[in-house]
Amino acid sequence: MNESLAVTVEGFVAESLATHGRDPRHLLQHLIRVQQRFSCVPDAAVEALSAALDVTRTQVRAAIAFYAFLHDRPRGAFEIRFSDNITDRMLGSRRLIRLLIERLGLTGLPAWGCDLVRVDGRVSVGLASCTGMCDQGPALLVNGQAVTNLDAQRMDRIADLVQEGIPLERWPGEFFRVENNIRRRGLLLGNPATDGAALRRLVDEGADAALAEVERSGLRGRGGAGFTTALKWRFCREAPGTDRYVVCNADEGEPGTFKDRVLLTDYADLVIEGMTVCAGVLGARRGFLYLRGEYLYLLPHLESVLQRRRAEGLLGTRILGADGLDFDIEIHLGAGAYICGEESALIESLEGKRGVTRKRPPFPVTSGFDDQPTVVNNVETFLAAARVVQWGGYWLRGEGTDQSAGSKILSVSGDCARPGIYEYPFGTPVHQVLSDCGAENTQAVQISGAAGATLSPADFDRIIAFEDLPTAGSFMIFDHRRDLLDMVRNFAAFFAHESCGFCTPCRVGGALLRNLVEKVAAGQGSEYDLSEMRHIGAVMRQASYCGLGHTAPNHVLNTLDKFPQIYRRRLAREAHTPSFDLDAALSEARALTGRDDVGAHVRDGSEVSS
Repeated sequence: MNESLAVTVEGFVAESLATHGRDPRHLLQHLIRVQQRFSCVPDAAVEALSAALDVTRTQVRAAIAFYAFLHDRPRGAFEIRFSDNITDRMLGSRRLIRLLIERLGLTGLPAWGCDLVRVDGRVSVGLASCTGMCDQGPALLVNGQAVTNLDAQRMDRIADLVQEGIPLERWPGEFFRVENNIRRRGLLLGNPATDGAALRRLVDEGADAALAEVERSGLRGRGGAGFTTALKWRFCREAPGTDRYVVCNADEGEPGTFKDRVLLTDYADLVIEGMTVCAGVLGARRGFLYLRGEYLYLLPHLESVLQRRRAEGLLGTRILGADGLDFDIEIHLGAGAYICGEESALIESLEGKRGVTRKRPPFPVTSGFDDQPTVVNNVETFLAAARVVQWGGYWLRGEGTDQSAGSKILSVSGDCARPGIYEYPFGTPVHQVLSDCGAENTQAVQISGAAGATLSPADFDRIIAFEDLPTAGSFMIFDHRRDLLDMVRNFAAFFAHESCGFCTPCRVGGALLRNLVEKVAAGQGSEYDLSEMRHIGAVMRQASYCGLGHTAPNHVLNTLDKFPQIYRRRLAREAHTPSFDLDAALSEARALTGRDDVGAHVRDGSEVSS
């Protein structure tokens, strides 16, 4: 690095430290700002942050290596990342990537973690697992900003803008337009307005009454696991500790999920009100909204909502004039690590570290952020909690089933006429959703993202509910035109890439599964390989350290059971087939020796003759 650039980097880091503080737990946020400014984290920034935050250079470099959106070497001045979710591929993203690469004078294709960088440093092209725009894909990120509804004409225009060096601020505004696409409204989406009613009830009737309403409602976490919200809040409230924290998990990195994007756009006030009510119940004074890095474009909007609520007395000190009701929220950006959707990994990331899951117990409700009692709920849960406290627990009980009160918001994408956001009462059958969104001739539905369940038509009468089909909200549809093995390959590659690497069953098992899936897809597999997939998947489910490894083989195991034909029609033979082709590997030796007779080939276990 030349001396003048080092001075510039050090100056920028100093400015970031002066503005955002020297708390070592803010390391990730400083790194993100440096990355945005210089398209990488230069050595000078590593040195400056290490010294200022009193963390080792190794810690700083470990964080850079962990998060997909951070780099220690420059990417392009225009850093382009295509969304590589299976639904983007179904909409033609791979063809568009090739078009753009050709227009930009690059060669090859990017792979996850391996970007193409043009030698002049003008542009780089890479992949992101999913950008949360599945209802308006194909999509990409350019310098972190989402561009939707890609087609060949838009690719041509983007190539021209890059070649001409036009700053992002002067790109056509319609490129960055993100639609909400709300197709069906229910209990939660029916009315986005809020005037602080839940907070006034909290102040008027007290924290015990608010918690009682949440208990009465039967509200369960909307992230998929379905833990009882009131119980989580009560455990945290009663845990010993000097401080308490409220964390909103807005890191919806599950492929196919995009409902948080809509809730944080039009319902941000309700989400923040739910967090504030939770803080009032717990006695917390500080909260965090952990925002998915792909939703960088939402940051100014969310900051403005927070600022307005502070001005209105709904956030900050003495909320609504109540003594002791002091609470404020900071927004922390993620940096492209899927594992940070897991609550303990998210807390590690909030503390500026690599997002590796913690051993449990203790659970975050007793030992979370800064080892203090912490509630982590997702966006939809906080929204529902605000309405429950405002309108009472029986309001939520008015819909749903005995075990699943209220409604569920779904992100619907894939082969349907009307992708978007749908809200249904719990107890709604899958076939109802398919009918409403205009899905026809449906072969399979992937519910709750890549880590969820693969449904066949035999499952379409099942209901969306914790007692039958729990879901975090993703609903991806595949009709009979699709080869489901493409979905399996995409998900297997995703999990192999997203494993944090901490435990062997997940790190090695995910890679082995991916390799076996690719082997079968290439027509080299056997029944033995299918058996190995089942064995490895079972080991991952049983022995992995956290939920990522436990759920990563679901799509493989589900499709082996429900769609065995997608594997068997590609099998080369019944017996074991090695993935390494020894005969092909000897081709160079045959060429060098001038031999190509039968004895110079390896076939069916025979030896090469001397």
